[in-house]
Amino acid sequence: MTLRTILLGACSALAFAGMASAETLTIATVNNGDMIRMQKLTDDFKAKNPDIDLEWVTLEENVLRQKVTTDIATKGGQYDVLTIGTYEVPIWAKQNWLLPLDNLGADYDADDLLPAIRSGLTVDGKLYAAPFYGESSMVMYRKDLFDTAGLKMPDAPTWDFIADAAKKITDKDKGIYGICLRGKAGWGENMAFLTAMSNSFGARWFDESWKPQFDQPEWKDTLSFYVDLMKEAGPPGASSNGFNENLALFQTGKCGMWIDATVAASFVSNPKESKVADKVGFALAPDKGLGKRGNWLWAWSLAIPASSQKVEAAEKFVAWATGKDYSKLVAEKEGWLNAPPGTRTSLYENAEYQKTAPFAKMTLDSINAADPTKPTVKPVPYVGVQFVAIPEFQGIGTAVGQQFSAALAGQLSVEQALQSAQQLTTREMTKAGYIK
Repeated sequence: MTLRTILLGACSALAFAGMASAETLTIATVNNGDMIRMQKLTDDFKAKNPDIDLEWVTLEENVLRQKVTTDIATKGGQYDVLTIGTYEVPIWAKQNWLLPLDNLGADYDADDLLPAIRSGLTVDGKLYAAPFYGESSMVMYRKDLFDTAGLKMPDAPTWDFIADAAKKITDKDKGIYGICLRGKAGWGENMAFLTAMSNSFGARWFDESWKPQFDQPEWKDTLSFYVDLMKEAGPPGASSNGFNENLALFQTGKCGMWIDATVAASFVSNPKESKVADKVGFALAPDKGLGKRGNWLWAWSLAIPASSQKVEAAEKFVAWATGKDYSKLVAEKEGWLNAPPGTRTSLYENAEYQKTAPFAKMTLDSINAADPTKPTVKPVPYVGVQFVAIPEFQGIGTAVGQQFSAALAGQLSVEQALQSAQQLTTREMTKAGYIK
């Protein structure tokens, strides 16, 4: 055997050993723009962690939730990093399905995470998911229509002001409607909006004994106000409109006001996408003077399932994707406007970001106005602002949403919708053992 053969054999063995030692992380994620961008930027992660390979499973939100839930509940171990929402975190952590994120590195700075976002991802004092981007909801409105009507939007409006303004700026002959709000049935569609709204009216889903509260006056006030307002100042077919439909209406100049996710702010103020980009103002979600605003709280976050066999590598990836340096990487490649919003205090203290994003302060104030651990005026046994963090809520929330969407469409009265909501929720909560 020649020396050359020996050397070549040694090199091949070393190369093989290197290949064998590389770990492959399987990451399940949602197919939204921020996550797609993250995948394109992972060369930076690979350069810092050459011994870790990444395999992506990118899915539409509902499919992602179904596959991830099935895998984690059966301890399938198919994924090493999961993209999950604020709804799942407290439920799954209590089931011991997620690992606490105790080892994200000395420079991760968890204290820089926005308190409202962090609290929704924390169980018994431990962080179980790291936020990739966060959002609340706020009022987006047409400053030109307000000027014409002689109105001035307060930074912190009341529901009564919103209703009055919506009626005054409605011009149905010109196809301009005073307000657009979600009407499409679903726990994450109309019920995200209506649950957050109901909090500000003093309503709650359940009392301390898990008894449903749709037979109480606060819910009747909420739903009556909503249905009446939409009938008088909303667009036709509102019971079919969700986030995307209302976004299109607002961007084409057909809505005077829209109360929805803070993440929409960059869309409605982008001149490439919005006909009214230079006319948009922002305000906090409304209140009724009871100490709670009608805004929600959500984050898409990265978590590590307890079934993963590659925890250390997964922790490195989570720390990279949700750390401070990632925002700087996005800014360097695609500008500060595209930095993932709503997760870190340092982003909102960044002068470049403030200059680029005129909605930055209102987004931060909206997020800080939400408290998932105390979402309602009266005490409740659950956490979650626009949802109730129990496994049964997805089904119950959508069923209730169907009743409320029917009320908006005029197929049911407000009283009938609330009665149905009370009955079906009581039945399901009894079946699940919450009501003894």
